[in-house]
Amino acid sequence: MEIRDWNLFLLPYEQAVEELKIKFRALRQELKAREEYAPIEFVTGRIKRVSSILQKAKRLNVPMDRLEVGIEDIAGIRIMCQFAEDIQRVTEIIRKRKDMIVVYEKDYITNTKESGYRSYHVIIEYPVQMSFGVKPVLAEIQIRTLAMNFWATIEHSLNYKYKQQLPDALKFRLRKAAEAAYRLDEEMSSIRDEIVSAQQSFEDQSNLVDRILGDIRRLYFGNRVAEALSLQARFDEAFSAGDFAALEQLSREIRGNHAAELADREDE
Repeated sequence: MEIRDWNLFLLPYEQAVEELKIKFRALRQELKAREEYAPIEFVTGRIKRVSSILQKAKRLNVPMDRLEVGIEDIAGIRIMCQFAEDIQRVTEIIRKRKDMIVVYEKDYITNTKESGYRSYHVIIEYPVQMSFGVKPVLAEIQIRTLAMNFWATIEHSLNYKYKQQLPDALKFRLRKAAEAAYRLDEEMSSIRDEIVSAQQSFEDQSNLVDRILGDIRRLYFGNRVAEALSLQARFDEAFSAGDFAALEQLSREIRGNHAAELADREDE
């Protein structure tokens, strides 16, 4: 085997993972701001270990000088979704992006692996800006539900323990668990509207509390101490009683009566 500087080899992949994590997390925030619901629950990323790269190259007969094109998941991104139907929405968004090229897709949801593995994989080519110019690298984006991800994480750990030679009894139990995870996704999709509504209600209430307390703080430090303390007492009473209608009214009063003062201290 040739002597290779693996740190140098992996550098563009590390940069790609960090940039892609930032971009997809920003996408989540944008969708929540625009649509109040984001199909992305959270995003993780990783670089394949050198030992795993070598093992995969051996298994696939990929020469060392062809790793960059022969191993597509050296850079890996995982996008987790709450609901199975969100996976298609995220995939469509990726297809339309101009900062990456979709090379091909692998649908392990429709075409479930024999092990029970379910996920949707998108192989992309991503341009990394290096000191010497643009370095295109391949990256694999895995899009899956939380239930799919839980199963896949456990299965990966067991395969590592048994060196890809799982006992038949364990394989059977994993397939059963995969079916249970699939049924869980189906059940969650059937009550999706209720779940999303409850989550939005919680977020609205949290934002309301943050807004009122922020306004009271700005009034307090704007030399309206007595008024701020009075408003704080009203907030404490309504919040303790769980009276969010009263909190809505309090917020409207504060914004209506002190709009100019709050605007002056908006950035504080």
